[in-house]
Amino acid sequence: MYKNAARYVSLSVAGMIGVSVYILADTFFISLGFGADGLAVLNMTLPIYGLIYAIGAMLGLGFAVDYSIRKAQKLKTDTIFMEAIFWSILISIPFVLIGIFSPDGILRLLGADAELAQMGKEYTRLILCGSPLFMCNYSFMSFCRNDNAPSYAMIGSIAGSMYNIVFDYVFMFVAGLGFTGAALATVGCPVVTMLFCTAHFRSGKNGVPFRIGKPSLRHLLRCSSVGMSGFIGDFANGVTTAVFNFVMLGLAGNVAVAAYGVIANIALVCISVNNGIAQGMQPLISKTFGKGEKENVAKLLKFGMIVMAATSVAFVLVSFVFAKPLISIFNSEGNAELLAYAIPGIRKYFIGFLFAGINVMIIAYYSAIAEPKIVVIGSLLRGLILIVGFTPILAALLGMGGVWYSFAAAEIVTFVIILLLRRKKTRGIGEAVDVVE
Repeated sequence: MYKNAARYVSLSVAGMIGVSVYILADTFFISLGFGADGLAVLNMTLPIYGLIYAIGAMLGLGFAVDYSIRKAQKLKTDTIFMEAIFWSILISIPFVLIGIFSPDGILRLLGADAELAQMGKEYTRLILCGSPLFMCNYSFMSFCRNDNAPSYAMIGSIAGSMYNIVFDYVFMFVAGLGFTGAALATVGCPVVTMLFCTAHFRSGKNGVPFRIGKPSLRHLLRCSSVGMSGFIGDFANGVTTAVFNFVMLGLAGNVAVAAYGVIANIALVCISVNNGIAQGMQPLISKTFGKGEKENVAKLLKFGMIVMAATSVAFVLVSFVFAKPLISIFNSEGNAELLAYAIPGIRKYFIGFLFAGINVMIIAYYSAIAEPKIVVIGSLLRGLILIVGFTPILAALLGMGGVWYSFAAAEIVTFVIILLLRRKKTRGIGEAVDVVE
């Protein structure tokens, strides 16, 4: 069991890191081509990308969990995948329309001045128009993992990232397309990933049916509530970025926003690792739960918690030891002001990962067994309510340091509240026993 869990987790983590490289590659090449202003523009588009990806995560994860539990219980699953794709495409339509008609308006709404909005207009347009691909991509990957084919999702994700790295350079510098080239490379990534997942769906080992049925709004809402951890987990990144951007613009201007952009993109890799661990455990927990094997579910939860805790400690150590070289990778201009903000900032910000990983694992567990109450409460607290509340308050009290510490404050309070909620049902999360009611 543990060997299989390690395999699922490692493949899922590799795949999620591959997804995070979409943005990291853009960050690196845009820093080379456009400096601090380019980084500020890219950081202002992260809430847009975060919302698109969050919706895709909610649908992909929610429908895949439903598929996995139903399959384990030998219930009907023949229309679930195609329903996930239908809703992904339908919900993406408003994003496409905004991308066509008002991409610069969205940037101004997120705090960009006229110059930055003009610089990022075409990049934002293409990202929004590519939203159906990003949303559907998550369903392809989630169903692969839940159909005993995590390697296809992992390889596809890494292949997409390699495509992004190569064509970022080709489109931006060889073809001279600048920001537009970066967007073209990013939009092509999910296409590559889905092609690899399709290779599994076309193989003899495929167990995912492709029958088209009548979409059900009730089924959408039920699956969305189960996938809420995926939605708020990714949406939180966008909300945090938007709140931080507005506060930092008031405190120190565009360079501070660029400094946070660097930290946010490095943190994106860590968040992807956390999500990879949680999503790697999800298919196993869902299947085991569907079979009614309570003791094995508890063992899987404990294994996931241990892996998550060890990884979180590693993130914090790396942020303290390697802060300057990490920041310097994305500071091609050698901007001293950016370094002055970002080096202490990454060390303070990353303290939050000591609790973030554990919160992600607990929420993912409840999502995997289709128990949405703690999923929704925990996700809303850490992703929206607390981070939005703490950031301006701590910034007013501590200045820039308060902004960096707000992530940790939100995660700590979330952990305490989840622990209290959990103890109403069992003897405590730490014991990892009697976890399936």
